[in-house]
Amino acid sequence: EDVLDLYAEPYDPQRPVVCFDETSTQLVQETRVPIPPRRGRRERFDYEYRRNGTRNLFLFCEPLGGWRQVAVTEHRTSQDFARQMQWLVDGAYPEAAVIRVVMDNLNTHRPAALYNTFPPAEARRILKRLEFHHTPKHGSWLNMAEIELSVFSRQCLHRRIGDAATLAREIAALQRQRNEAR
Repeated sequence: EDVLDLYAEPYDPQRPVVCFDETSTQLVQETRVPIPPRRGRRERFDYEYRRNGTRNLFLFCEPLGGWRQVAVTEHRTSQDFARQMQWLVDGAYPEAAVIRVVMDNLNTHRPAALYNTFPPAEARRILKRLEFHHTPKHGSWLNMAEIELSVFSRQCLHRRIGDAATLAREIAALQRQRNEAR
């Protein structure tokens, strides 16, 4: 109910509601050149591939503002989470009084992550601007960021992407397209 109440509130630029979630994606490189599509036939891929590691996607979205931001990172640590929260406060909403963040109860989503990453004064400065609202244990689907991750999965991540640079480029292009469409 806490999360639903937040979603029902009118837009307030001084107290925005921002949804946050993350997922990992596998980098998969082709080992053979795919057969191009022909009339009536889709492109064909060999079953063999080369696994090139994984990348993490941190996604912010503000449903009433109509924007989303995706960061592609090498890891999903508590320090990475803390840096994302710092960006939210300093980069996305430097003028907001408080940013209300909807997220799940992942082990890295804790105020302690900021204190483990930054000096105490910096961690406190960031935390004073954040208000965390966690989805219920089995209700992470209430987080609208999951809807955005689903869109990115269907429109971008469903195919083989072999390296981090290509992944970042593809994610940025879809992010730009969705932000323009609001």
